[in-house]
Amino acid sequence: MTKQIIYLVISFILTAILGKIVIPILKKLKVGQSERLDGPRAHLKKQGTPTMGGIMMIISIIVMTIVYYIIDGKDIVPIIAIALASIGFGIVGFIDDFKKVVLKNTEGLNPKLKMLGLLIISVIYTMFLINYANIGTEIIIPFINYNLLLPIWIYIPFTIFVMLAATNAVNLTDGVDGLAGSVSAIMITAISIIAIKMGYESISVFGAIVVGCCAGFLIYNFYKAKVMMGDTGSLLLGGVISSMTIYLKLPLILIIVAIIPVLETLSVIMQVLYFRKTGKRLFRMSPLHHHFELSGWRENKVVAVFSLITIVASTIAILIV
Repeated sequence: MTKQIIYLVISFILTAILGKIVIPILKKLKVGQSERLDGPRAHLKKQGTPTMGGIMMIISIIVMTIVYYIIDGKDIVPIIAIALASIGFGIVGFIDDFKKVVLKNTEGLNPKLKMLGLLIISVIYTMFLINYANIGTEIIIPFINYNLLLPIWIYIPFTIFVMLAATNAVNLTDGVDGLAGSVSAIMITAISIIAIKMGYESISVFGAIVVGCCAGFLIYNFYKAKVMMGDTGSLLLGGVISSMTIYLKLPLILIIVAIIPVLETLSVIMQVLYFRKTGKRLFRMSPLHHHFELSGWRENKVVAVFSLITIVASTIAILIV
């Protein structure tokens, strides 16, 4: 556990330092956030806030993964695989952000191309697990700790679905200052503790690195945010969460640990279906955090309550594994 704490602290310091370098560059390049005109009115004042801050986390993850390889180098395959998959998702997000805020293309990356990019990375990671990692096609069912052996023709699409669902769910959660970073840090902490319990030291170290990155980023992202993570950061974190749990054979634990991203996603689906059927809105606005904002909650309250729910859910997940 000492090793994980050391890596967490170093990655926190590194990301905090990078913020002092990257944010002024983003400001100079006028890489500003664009807010939805149909969104909460309070968000309009965030127009122009530097975005693509997820770059800070990507750089820190790359540096710290190299440091781990040089210093420890033990059981490096899982950490390299998870890091590459996560960064791959982050790069897709970076391309989307780049088109929106640098090239001033309000549509960003074509949704079909964006999904194709995420799909390709998910397929590559899944094929790696099957052909090189030799972890098998079992998944652990929480609560009863039963190892369910999936036929390969079910395991492949299931794993790909989990990765696509997780990345998009975390992406939807990113809409309030500090929310995605806080919730992700708690989720990854829980997954890292579970990895320690299961004997996966390198995966727990990688999780500690990412938690440190989130903490360093949150220095600049809590209300009022000096920088937004953008899709660069949210897709990166979704990749971390999904690829870690899949390697641990615990993708189903996300139903518990990722309760907030799950609810955020369900709120969007329910809003669309309800509107199509009745012509009315089920929520004031979706994703769910916007509903509470429009109900009078301050952003800090949304972050605090959603984080508390994630802590409770994560504690349950740790106890049942």
